[in-house]
Amino acid sequence: MTPLVLSAAISPSATPPAQPGALGDVSPGGHRGPEHLAIQLSLAELERREVVLTDGRRSTVPYVGPVEVRFGNRRCFTGAMVLGNEVLLGAIPMQDMDLVLRPQLQSVDVNPESPYIPLSVAKGLQQG
Repeated sequence: MTPLVLSAAISPSATPPAQPGALGDVSPGGHRGPEHLAIQLSLAELERREVVLTDGRRSTVPYVGPVEVRFGNRRCFTGAMVLGNEVLLGAIPMQDMDLVLRPQLQSVDVNPESPYIPLSVAKGLQQG
């Protein structure tokens, strides 16, 4: 199984990367992770974000970054909301790295239709 690797994008050599277990999420939300991971990676709070919790209450949480996310031969840069007790890899970073959910295996993997380089769709644009 390919590990998900997270590191601080500004000064990655200053802090060792982390390899947390992560859940993939196809909802439009962003990347989320627990407070101890933000501390471990020395991520700076960039702003506060408002979230609606499952019970309907609203809360503000820190938004930290930038975070470099690596999975196999893929990488992207993102921010993350400090929330919960596990890493949730949101739909936007997954799309950016061209990853697919494999629900039958409860895993995330590189898109088998583009195994060597991430594929992006740019309809309506002409290369010139």
